[in-house]
Amino acid sequence: MIWLRSSIILLIFLTLITGIAYPLLVTGISKALFPHQAQGSLIEQNGQKVGSELIGQNFTKNSYFHGRPSMTAETPYNALSSGGSNLATTNPALLSKLHKNIVREHLFNYPENRPIPIDLITASGSGLDPHISPEAAEFQAQRVAATRHLPLETVHELIQKHIEYPLLEYMGEPVVNVLELNLALDNLNPRG
Repeated sequence: MIWLRSSIILLIFLTLITGIAYPLLVTGISKALFPHQAQGSLIEQNGQKVGSELIGQNFTKNSYFHGRPSMTAETPYNALSSGGSNLATTNPALLSKLHKNIVREHLFNYPENRPIPIDLITASGSGLDPHISPEAAEFQAQRVAATRHLPLETVHELIQKHIEYPLLEYMGEPVVNVLELNLALDNLNPRG
């Protein structure tokens, strides 16, 4: 009977420590030291929350840069069902999806026989990636410039301003946050 009482006391003690005290401590420290990140890295424009730096959005209009395809269930970029497609490279369903993405990119953009950047036709592991490569942004620049009646050079400069470089070269590739780039575009030329 002593072991039962000891087990219950230990369960209550560990629940208080790991289930209440530790989460409150970590949350308090993160809110004090990293308030922007602790609140979800939200982006505001004109006093209104428009998205997060960390989760992509489904831009489909010609006047916007498009992100990576999302493989999340039901709706694109659904953070509640994050995950990749888990389809093998030999799976006909994956090959069909890639073919559709290639056709879509050729229809939307003016490729002039340039190869399509891989991140415009493949989803990320989470299906929520908010970034594309600078090459993927440049691939779409002509379409965005033409739709918004902007000089192509202006769009190229905007892309260059929004390239995020890794802290150290060997720690990653340069990327462009699609939401931030599209918001900057709207500030130049509202709703193209």
